[in-house]
Amino acid sequence: MKKRSVLIAGHPTSVSLEEEFWDALKSVAQSRGLSVNALIEEIDQTRSGNLSSAIRVYLLKAVQARAE
Repeated sequence: MKKRSVLIAGHPTSVSLEEEFWDALKSVAQSRGLSVNALIEEIDQTRSGNLSSAIRVYLLKAVQARAE
C-alpha cells in the first residue's frame, strides 16, 4: 500500500492504493492525455463513496472496457 498526496480542486488529499493501482492509474491517465491528478479529480466528481475505492472501481471498469 502506498499513500500519495494529490490535489483535488486545489486541496491536497492523501490517497492510499496498492502500487499496481498507481501504475494502472498512470497508464490510463497517459492514454487519455491527462495527468494523474486530473484523472483523480474526474473520478472524485462522480464518486459516491470512498475515493480509493472509487479509483479501484474506475480502473477495473477501464480494464473491462479494453477487454471487450
